[in-house]
Order: sequence, then structure tokens, then C-alpha cells
Amino acid sequence: MSKPAILVARAIFPEVLHRLENVFEVESNQDDHLFTPQELIQRLQGKAGALVTGSSRIDGAVLQACPDLRMVANMAVGYDNLDIPAMQAAGVLASNTPDVLTETTADFGWALMMATARRVTEAEHFLRAGKWNKWHYDLMSGADIHGSTLGILGMGRIGQAIARRAQGFGMQVMYHNRSRLSAEQEGQANQARYVSKETLFRQADHIILVLPYSAASHHAVGAAELAMMKPTATLTNIARGGVVDDHALIAALRERRIAAAGLDVFENEPAFAQDFLTLKNVVLTPHIASASVKTRKAMADCAADNLIAGLLNGQAKNPLW
Repeated sequence: MSKPAILVARAIFPEVLHRLENVFEVESNQDDHLFTPQELIQRLQGKAGALVTGSSRIDGAVLQACPDLRMVANMAVGYDNLDIPAMQAAGVLASNTPDVLTETTADFGWALMMATARRVTEAEHFLRAGKWNKWHYDLMSGADIHGSTLGILGMGRIGQAIARRAQGFGMQVMYHNRSRLSAEQEGQANQARYVSKETLFRQADHIILVLPYSAASHHAVGAAELAMMKPTATLTNIARGGVVDDHALIAALRERRIAAAGLDVFENEPAFAQDFLTLKNVVLTPHIASASVKTRKAMADCAADNLIAGLLNGQAKNPLW
């Protein structure tokens, strides 16, 4: 009996690719070419499954053009690149990779927040430019993390992991979410306090965004929210680019209406707004919050496990519908 044919749409760990080749007829993309929508459709012809990342959009047009497709495994926890209602209507299974990247992403969110508050990037550029020639009482003075108030917008697995880390810094934690956590979950998340979105933006010293992207959360943080923030406050985004109105954020940073921002994600990435590069009070990283070797390998393995289970057994391990 012939093996099902699949497409691995981006480069992955060779050992994971080899495991898939033991089960499927695999067309791989180890050159890591970014497929255009039409190229993706062409590559998916005759394929029963696909392992994709956020760069591959699976929508109604793709599904209509690829009638053999039965399963798509997304190598990410976020899945705004997948049109789930369209996939459900077409009977195409979908999966993501939750849990395996929670702690690593929380680590990075914490690192990015600290680098932002303590002006680490700005200070390094200052030093590398040869401008450090004496001590001064306010040289690169930033904001304390310890003893401050942390605001978390989006309190899923990653948000709760970030809240747990706040305990070691003696921080007060407030959060806003679509639904309130249970009393037990709030206790485990450093006694996190549920507040309105407005209260969070007005009172927090440091805000971290961890909410999923959807049409409802598009520009959840825009000019109005930024205007509520303290001028000494920082904003860290490890969620998705579209959650923040980047042009409104650039204006707020340029005018020093907030102290600083740390950004791992951007609208239209990787073609992000170049005006960010003109600002000193922003720390920029290229969507690497989950990028430890151990975690990225676990994500690839999880996506492969989902694809194998979905195509061979009709049920993914981490189904999205």
C-alpha cells in the first residue's frame, strides 16, 4: 500500500524530516524557500497532508484548489495563518503545538521586558559607538522591575508562566483576559488580580502582551490604550504583530509618551515598519521568543506527531477543531 504524500513547507530538523519519511512520501523544502500562495497551491497538489509554519496561509482558496488535502499541522502555538472555519467546512484537520513552548516563550518575554526597562540595547549601542568616557549619575538610568506592577494582557498558558516568574521579583501582578481565571489559577499565578483593560493600562508599570491574534484582537493596543499608560511605563509584545497598531506605538515612543517598548513581533513581518529603527527607546528582536534549540525541536516533533496521528488515525494529538 502506498504511503500518503505530504508537503513539509519550511526547513525543519533533519532527524524530524527523516522520521516523517519513514511514514510518508515527503516533498521537503530544506532550502527554506518562502512559497508564494500560488507556489503553495502547486506544491500541495496530490498531498494528503502538510507541515507548515506561520508563513503558509491555508484558507478557502487553497483548500478549494487542493482537494486531496486532509490534514495541516502548524508548527506554532498561534494559528492565525489557518482559516479554521474553512478547514472545518472542508473536512481538513488542523493542529498546533501548545505546551511545548510555554516556558521558553515566558523566559524570553521576561528577558525582553527587562532589556526594555533597563535600556540594555540602547546602552550597548552607546558603548559600541565609543561614547562611554565617564560615569554619570543618570547614565542609562531605566526603570526597576522588582517591586513594580506587572500587567499581563492575555492570561493563557504563557501569560500564567510569566506571572509565576514575577514572584521572584516581588511584583504585583494584574491581568486582563477574555475570561477570568479560577481562584486556584490566580493563586498559582502569583496571586494575579483580574482587572479591566483600562485599569491595566493605567496602573501597570510594565505591560506584556500575550493574547492570540484574531479579527477581534486586531489593534487591541492602539493610540487610545497607549494614551492611558504612564509615561514611565514599558510595553512588551511577544504575542502577534497585529495586536498592536505599530504606527501608533512609533508615535508614542517618538514623543516619549511611554518610556520604551520591547518587540518580538510586528505587523506585516518580516517587512516591519522601518521607523522603529530610528528610535532609541525600543528593543527589537526577529520573532524568536520560542527559539531555544530544545523547544524548536520539540515543536517540530509535536507537529510531526500531529501529522502522523491525523493522517493515519484520523485524530490529531492537538486538534484545533
